[in-house]
Amino acid sequence: MVIIRSYSPFSMRNIYFLAIVILALLVVGWVSHTVTRHIIRILPLVGALSFSIRKPQWSSWVALPLYTFWLLIMALIWLFLFGVSRIITGSFSSTEIAMTILIGISCGLGILNSYRTKSAVKLITKIVLFVWLGILQILAMWLSFIG
Repeated sequence: MVIIRSYSPFSMRNIYFLAIVILALLVVGWVSHTVTRHIIRILPLVGALSFSIRKPQWSSWVALPLYTFWLLIMALIWLFLFGVSRIITGSFSSTEIAMTILIGISCGLGILNSYRTKSAVKLITKIVLFVWLGILQILAMWLSFIG
């Protein structure tokens, strides 16, 4: 039995933006020799990507908290690089800096795309998905520092 799903342009864009963020974070892990740490960090993104493929009408609501989280992280990195803030510190290679730009752009466009999405998903479902994925991403980031 073949199941044919209907993907709106908004759902497809979310799938692309999630994939870009995942790949860019894997590149960061590779160049910084922290692949395991970055695999843990992308688990919620991979889950959201999988969920977006299976339930395209919910893609914006599983992706939005992740876009928001990663855009905030990228902004904190940029603030450090510009000498404005020291919440996030470290040394960043040119590849890592390029990936922060790519991730930031993808997340910003993903946020805009998510807000433009029209969906019949109930408000309570949207809230639960947003909170659940936000908690998972924060937990994944925290766990990545333990190992």
